[in-house]
Amino acid sequence: MNNFWQKIDKPILALAPMAGFTDFAFRQICADWGADVAYSEMANVTALNYQPKKTLEMLGLAPQGSYYVVQLFGSKPEEFKKTIKVVESKIKPDGIDINFGCPVPKVMKAGAGAELMKDLELSREIIKETIKISQLPVSIKIRTQAGEVNAWDFCKNVEDLDIKAIMIHGRSLAQGFQGEVNFEFIEKIQKNFPGVVLANGGINNLTQAQEALEKTDAQGLGLARGCLGRPWLFEEIKQEEVKKKSREEIFQIAWQHALLTQKHKGEAGIIELRKHLPWYIRGLEGAKNLRQQLVRIKGLKGIKNIFDF
Repeated sequence: MNNFWQKIDKPILALAPMAGFTDFAFRQICADWGADVAYSEMANVTALNYQPKKTLEMLGLAPQGSYYVVQLFGSKPEEFKKTIKVVESKIKPDGIDINFGCPVPKVMKAGAGAELMKDLELSREIIKETIKISQLPVSIKIRTQAGEVNAWDFCKNVEDLDIKAIMIHGRSLAQGFQGEVNFEFIEKIQKNFPGVVLANGGINNLTQAQEALEKTDAQGLGLARGCLGRPWLFEEIKQEEVKKKSREEIFQIAWQHALLTQKHKGEAGIIELRKHLPWYIRGLEGAKNLRQQLVRIKGLKGIKNIFDF
């Protein structure tokens, strides 16, 4: 097994999985700015068992310059076993991750994500079967707490399994994406977990990244919302220096993002890009007006006109 996690210089900086955001174009943009690892959007193991061509094609686009991890969600061990073979033969990533932290209602209704974290027995079985079948390093993503189960209980329950890395969102399921991050839980697990621990949650700038590393002693960070519209956050953390971008530089980065999206998803991808573009113009003069225009764009020409290229 090629355990890439041990090859990367510490701290490891990973683009954390975000539903609707971490498609190929954004994975590549973040890799260009220094992401060591890029996660895919969550992929449904049930759907992947049917080998949908379009999904496999999009998941198969690995970013250049970073390691690529496909994240799976589901609640049935037998489906994970089938899907692992599909992922390894059709997508060929560097690693496989299992999601135990997603709070999205439709995911939880299927017994997956953070709902699955509540079930220690089933969670263990899914991880165990995945590791048994996979030829790739297996990692997991959890929260500090889901229902009555906290991150420490969860990790103790699977401590004998060969999990290569764990990303811990420092908030509970009840908190969602708001509120104080619990660094103490992450630090406790870091001291006792033999694999790589990545701290995740509430990391939106260089200062917060440095604080997370200092308080958790984690071997790396999982960046999520903090790098939306700011993919250069990876570079800032690596170089320990805030990179002030001009209006023109930000427009150019967003434009490159748009070009990549158009290339791999066509016009439909540009419509999807409407959710990304407003993040780039946060804090700029006239941001409100720009946002109103960007959420209505239909193609590259519209973006070019707004950016006044």
